Amino acid sequence: MENRLKTIGNYIVFALATFLISCSNTETTLQGSHEVAVNLSTVESKQMTQPIYASGLLFSETEAVLSFKIGGIIQEIFVEEGDAVKKGQLLAKLDLTEINAQVIQAKNGVEKAERDLARVKNLYADGAATLENVQDLTTALNVANEGLRIATFNQRFAEIRAVSNGMIVRKMKNQGELVSPGMPLFFMNDTGNDQWKLQAGIADKDWVRLKEGDKATVSFDAYPETEFEGTVIRLAEGADPTNGSFQVEVQVDPKGKKFVAGLYAETKITPSQPKTYQVVPVEALVEGSGKNGFVFTMNGEDKVKKVPVEVAFIQDNEIAIKSGLENIHKVISAGSGYLTEYSTVKVVDTEDNTSASL
Repeated sequence: MENRLKTIGNYIVFALATFLISCSNTETTLQGSHEVAVNLSTVESKQMTQPIYASGLLFSETEAVLSFKIGGIIQEIFVEEGDAVKKGQLLAKLDLTEINAQVIQAKNGVEKAERDLARVKNLYADGAATLENVQDLTTALNVANEGLRIATFNQRFAEIRAVSNGMIVRKMKNQGELVSPGMPLFFMNDTGNDQWKLQAGIADKDWVRLKEGDKATVSFDAYPETEFEGTVIRLAEGADPTNGSFQVEVQVDPKGKKFVAGLYAETKITPSQPKTYQVVPVEALVEGSGKNGFVFTMNGEDKVKKVPVEVAFIQDNEIAIKSGLENIHKVISAGSGYLTEYSTVKVVDTEDNTSASL
């Protein structure tokens, strides 16, 4: 029994010693005795342009709603939805029975007014009519001529012709239907390469950075493999009252692709006026959250310092820093993800690929 108790006591002593040694090793590790190999990168000062991202819908500059000037019965429609049309092409016409009768009536009115005026002039020469009679019939002739001009004009616009090369997007009426003056019959888009525009809303802080002529790239869900070139052609001079954004119009080159009004698109606009930023490699940033993050820099020969920074934007493999790197010339890039403020480090590489120790 005594030997058994002695054995148990020896085991407890051994276990306790092992635990103390383990704690001692852990404490040494936490104190940073293990060196982390890191690389240093120089903080560069570069002129860069922060892209502006926006989205919107495609439209045509010459979108048009076509209608008859006068009312009547549609005699014939020559196109359907989706048809391509050329400028001046006849699209539809009214039954001209009524309008032709109006033209003939106006012509007869002119002829009668001319005869009446000629007869009164002869009577006036013979002293059988007064000057007032002549003036009244002269006025009546002028009114009749204007009536004929109106009837002839309406006769000419009893048909609809395409205002430009384009496509019929929608047809709202059919042959035989009665339409009133100005009632929409067709909705058409111009399909010229210089007519397609993207309208998008941007924030005021982005609006002030843009100007007409700035370049853009445009992408469509409909053409995921193609990136289209664009140019800013118009900037709104006031905010949209519905959402407070500022509208920007980007002219898009279709590159031979088929476009239609209403396509959803995303654009990246590059302002032409650059700004100067402090730039570091993307791997130097740790604990990023929104626009805020941290970088590590050397603090003595083998210690590090954690520095808060504000990120402007990320471009390719570089991060443009808005603030936080003033008077800091080098940051830790490779290896920064393994660091804490208590880490001990060894610089194994710098940008010129030679070993260094600060």
